[in-house]
Amino acid sequence: MFALKNILDIMKQDIFAQHLGIRIVEAGEGQARGEMLAGEVHLNSLGIVHGGAIFSLADTTFAAASNSHQATAVAVNVTISYCKAAHKGMLYAWAKEISLNRRLATYLIEIKDEQENLIALFQGTVYRKEYS
Repeated sequence: MFALKNILDIMKQDIFAQHLGIRIVEAGEGQARGEMLAGEVHLNSLGIVHGGAIFSLADTTFAAASNSHQATAVAVNVTISYCKAAHKGMLYAWAKEISLNRRLATYLIEIKDEQENLIALFQGTVYRKEYS
């Protein structure tokens, strides 16, 4: 499936990411860059960006990076550490492949705000299913 289309086109089909305003702006060879304009709809009861919105930005960017190879990749384990509260404004995610083998791959995703403050660190491992 993914071998037939560009990963950016595939990610545009992610309805949940679209709903949150998440865009993948760059992807390929185990890397991806995503962004989300955090607004009123992303805030929790404390007036800061909801952890679930931040997680979703990281997870979507993780999906783009991990599916940039000639295999379907699905998450088997993820963790996130929140480092600083995020407020309204642009949030950016950078995914980088840490390890890759035939069946597993691991990625590190950094989420930062417009001032380049580190908001969260997300680590994820995927299971890679080869195309048939």
